[in-house]
Amino acid sequence: MAARKQGQSGGRTAGSKRGGAPIPAPLAPRFHRYALPRTGSGVRHWLLKTEPESFSFDDLVRATDRTTCWDGVRNFQARNFMRDHMRVGDLVLIYHSNAEPPAVAGIARVAREAYADHSAFDASDDHFDPKSDPAAPTWMMVDVQAVRALRAVSLGEMRDTPGLESMELLQRGSRLSITPVTPAEWAIVTRLGGAGPRAG
Repeated sequence: MAARKQGQSGGRTAGSKRGGAPIPAPLAPRFHRYALPRTGSGVRHWLLKTEPESFSFDDLVRATDRTTCWDGVRNFQARNFMRDHMRVGDLVLIYHSNAEPPAVAGIARVAREAYADHSAFDASDDHFDPKSDPAAPTWMMVDVQAVRALRAVSLGEMRDTPGLESMELLQRGSRLSITPVTPAEWAIVTRLGGAGPRAG
């Protein structure tokens, strides 16, 4: 699963607990339009990147209960999205990065909310972080469950599609492995992939 990972390690951990409740890390202004932090119980939409030669959407479908942990994320903003904002039932686009062409391959849903990423504590793992304390873990992961495959929606097709101009994936310099998606962007991408706007 290591090829999902991109980002940084080390540094100060945001989101420490005060009185037992996690304190969400501040969001960059560009993420405010995604209605984060959420109010109420509405479903949020996300995009998760993975390198298909390491772990593809088909691998997720073949996993036990079509579910896996999304481990190895080592970027603080991506970690914060999982820890502070993802909830069970949120819907996810699985995106094959470093593919030819890069493309959205399928839909998943969040099956378990954020918990400690075990790979940070395993010295034999590529994503071992000796600074991550199991009693107060730096790195988190969620579980995701496959919902359905899509016709591959390539990066180029998304760039050429009206309505996706502001999608975080398509912004210059955007390298996050986890990004929020607006309901309108979700509807467009899932339609391009052969599913209805309420897919999931």
